[in-house]
Amino acid sequence: MKLAVIKYRVFKLIFLIIISFSLIYCQEKKEKENVKETAKVEEPSENERSKKAVPDYYTSGIPVYEKFEDFEPILNIQNDTTYVINFWATWCKPCIKELPHFKDLDSIYKDKKMKVVLVSLDFPKDVDTKLVSFVKENQIEDKVVVLLDGKYNDWIDKVSPEWSGAIPATYIFNQDSNDLFQGAFENTSELVEVIEPFL
Repeated sequence: MKLAVIKYRVFKLIFLIIISFSLIYCQEKKEKENVKETAKVEEPSENERSKKAVPDYYTSGIPVYEKFEDFEPILNIQNDTTYVINFWATWCKPCIKELPHFKDLDSIYKDKKMKVVLVSLDFPKDVDTKLVSFVKENQIEDKVVVLLDGKYNDWIDKVSPEWSGAIPATYIFNQDSNDLFQGAFENTSELVEVIEPFL
């Protein structure tokens, strides 16, 4: 009699263990399926996926344009402001040398409708490692945008047919006129001299 009770209890215990493991397995499987379903719903589109190739650039606060077409509207703004668009890169020594002259324009033209835009043509791999720290150290974040479109020959004529493609190059325009200045400015006075006719 006792043996039968023991066998019954052992059988019942094994049965409960099997049921418990089955329930745990089903619960884990269900959770995994829920995770997969969530991943499917949140999977980025092709466009968003390409943006995620440069996530840290956005967190730095520097606007990033992957294609020239996205940047181009800046060159066609029609208002009462004069825009000084400088194309440069951290690997370009003459570019780095002339940047302080563009920074000087803040105090010279603080009461004028003039805006400086420093368009970095740095390589994508250098944006996080070099550009972000450089613009922060030199306190020029508010002026810098990044253009990652390396197909220069496809778009330099859209900036100016006169542009050879070499940097630094500065394109100045307003609603009445525009001009391209190739090469580095040696000093702030030289830069001011070419801006003045636009103001």
